[in-house]
Amino acid sequence: MKILFTVKDNSWESQMDARFGRAEWFLVYDEANDTSDFIDNSDVNSQSHGAGPLAAQKVFELKPDVLITGNGPGGKAASVLNKMIIDIYTGAGEMTVKEAYNAFKNGKLAKE
Repeated sequence: MKILFTVKDNSWESQMDARFGRAEWFLVYDEANDTSDFIDNSDVNSQSHGAGPLAAQKVFELKPDVLITGNGPGGKAASVLNKMIIDIYTGAGEMTVKEAYNAFKNGKLAKE
């Protein structure tokens, strides 16, 4: 299973980014291969509008099975993500990546 986290830095010790569209980084963790890839998402910060749909397009291209974030994607981003087969979990905004992963594994995050 591939899990995508919205994070503030490119480290497993990083704080989660509660924002979806304007998250600084995406972390894609592939459980099957125990590999992590960090994708810089800071380019969306130059967008005055439409950051959410642009971020959703990146997620679409990365093809994760699960998205873990803080507040969840907004309406336009959610409409893009709804075209994917992806489970979205929210409520991880105040956690580190490790804490969010453990909360997900233990059923402690809200499924959208």
